[in-house]
Amino acid sequence: MQTTSAARKLQDIVVGLAGNPNSGKTSMFNNLTGARHQVGNWPGVTVEKKEGRLVQDGQGIRVVDLPGTYSLGAYSEDEAVARNYILSGEPDLIINIIDASNLERNLYLTTQLLEMGANLVLALNMIDEAEKRHIKIDLKALAGILSVPVVPTVAVRNKGTQELVLAAVSVADRKQSRPFAIDYGKEAEPGIARLEKALTGVEAIRHLPARWVAVKLLEGDEHIYGRVMQSPKAGDIIKKRDEVAAHIESMTGLDPESLFADRRYGFIAGLIKETVTRKSTTEERLSISDRIDRVVTNRFLGIPIFFLSMFAVFQFTFSLGDPLIGYVEEFFEWLGEGAGALFSNELVASLVADGIIGGVGAVLVFIPPIFLIFFAITLLEDSGYMARAAYIMDRFMHRLGLHGKSFIPLIVGFGCNVPAIMACRTLENKRDRMITILITPLMSCAARLPIYVLFVGAFFTAYQGLIIFSLYILGIALAIMMGILFKRFLFKGEVSPFVMELPPYRVPTLKGMLIHMWERGWAFIKRAGTIIFSVVILIWVFATLPTGVEFASRESYLGAIGGFVAPVFAPLGFGTWEAAAALIFGLLAKEVVVGMFGVIYGIGEDGLTVAIQAYWTPLSAYAFMVMSLIYIPCVATIATIKRETNSWRWTGFAMAYSLLLGWTMAFLVYQGGRLLGLG
Repeated sequence: MQTTSAARKLQDIVVGLAGNPNSGKTSMFNNLTGARHQVGNWPGVTVEKKEGRLVQDGQGIRVVDLPGTYSLGAYSEDEAVARNYILSGEPDLIINIIDASNLERNLYLTTQLLEMGANLVLALNMIDEAEKRHIKIDLKALAGILSVPVVPTVAVRNKGTQELVLAAVSVADRKQSRPFAIDYGKEAEPGIARLEKALTGVEAIRHLPARWVAVKLLEGDEHIYGRVMQSPKAGDIIKKRDEVAAHIESMTGLDPESLFADRRYGFIAGLIKETVTRKSTTEERLSISDRIDRVVTNRFLGIPIFFLSMFAVFQFTFSLGDPLIGYVEEFFEWLGEGAGALFSNELVASLVADGIIGGVGAVLVFIPPIFLIFFAITLLEDSGYMARAAYIMDRFMHRLGLHGKSFIPLIVGFGCNVPAIMACRTLENKRDRMITILITPLMSCAARLPIYVLFVGAFFTAYQGLIIFSLYILGIALAIMMGILFKRFLFKGEVSPFVMELPPYRVPTLKGMLIHMWERGWAFIKRAGTIIFSVVILIWVFATLPTGVEFASRESYLGAIGGFVAPVFAPLGFGTWEAAAALIFGLLAKEVVVGMFGVIYGIGEDGLTVAIQAYWTPLSAYAFMVMSLIYIPCVATIATIKRETNSWRWTGFAMAYSLLLGWTMAFLVYQGGRLLGLG
């Protein structure tokens, strides 16, 4: 035993974290890895992959955060990624995070993990929530019935994390003492046994539990079917599969997949009866979450409350962030003057002061409101309210013929359109997925926020929150409108049903909110330090050449490019070469629009804001913000649309319709405003 332990310490234990959405899996991952994790994508797919590492008593542990999923049926990309990773044999064990206050739903994934033969440790998370609901769980009995360690945890308070790590280390080399199996009844068990015997010797599945493979074949699992078809015995196996499936359906009236799901839930019901007791009361009392939901999900009050919540987010952001912007502006103004004075060469001084500091600094001055809006949105997400927002909009969107689940990527789009489009993969129906991909770029991402803040700071000081709120609402309204049009003319068909889970309300932890705020905010800073840095230098070069012209003048290459396109935008109220060039370079990254103005006009109170006020009016400024919201998304979003749709045709369509829609809406705003005497 000592030799095995010593050998194990030479290599990391690999642990996969699996669990339902809203089970506290992300909080547990942060507890285990802290800031020592990296984010990327799983090979060949766009699903996010998080990995981190910790050390326990000299033993290295690599933690892989699997996508949150309710089951392992591989119907969505998330499910396929989680299941394929577990089947790969790479993880030494799986820590299954379970919401202790909602065992029935969470244990379905647990039964599937056990049927797969996974080496499992259960983290019974939110045990405090269960206790508040007078739910008492017999941990010893639960561990005994399932033959796995069970550790109570409260991830948001970092309770039970150390005990969970110790349990994981202690069973890392364990193999299941007996195969876990659910009794699927006399109508199915003999057929499962026949099919299991027929699978003997099939090379492509030799490392998988034969019973599990037989069950998945009967459930119609395409991935397992594909593996079995590689065998010379495939014809005989599939014939037996069809015979067994037909027998089950004739005897029970259910297809095998439905029967197996019923039996799993039957097992879970029995397990809960044996291990869980609830304090009985003479009168069923509503939980705090239920009482709040009676108001916030009310059919009449729900949508107004959602809009008020979003308005409060913007008021909070700019009430606190606006004073801080002034300090950051002063810093970059001082930095630009000081850096320019250090260089005797006029060209180098201009590159540093006007190009790098002027361009990148013009974007970075908006760090305070960007961090604050991420903090506020994280508060809504972690408290459980954002799930209610999706539920509220689900009912509304269904009336319009759209899929309610589409609203989840739209909410994600408030942060960045790229992961929002990637989130569309959770929509099982291709028609619903395509519609959502096409409308998601209409959501105001964080990259557009500096544009809004620049113009509202110059023209709408007293109404900053209201003006920016109107742009976010405009994006949502246009997304819904275009979704209806696409549904009616391009993607006809019935809307598939959607069941929305509403997690209980929780008091978010300051640590968790700060971590999420920092991760999102740091991604923005990194963009400013890489992509935007490169683009503003390119802009500076175009503004400097050809040699001998005035910097950033109409005669420069930059002026020529903008001047060529400017007439197209003249009816919109911003037909200057500067505005046209800003929109063109904004295709590379929306923050570059502000960086462009920073290069041309400089930053600080005597630079950017004054220049904006000199060349723009409130009406033309609002029309420009509308155009920036809607017109062609950035190249990263375009690349994601191509990858997710696997079609240049639909990618080109997304670019074309958004450009036309942006021009039309900005035209209506500006010309309509002039007719109303607002010019």
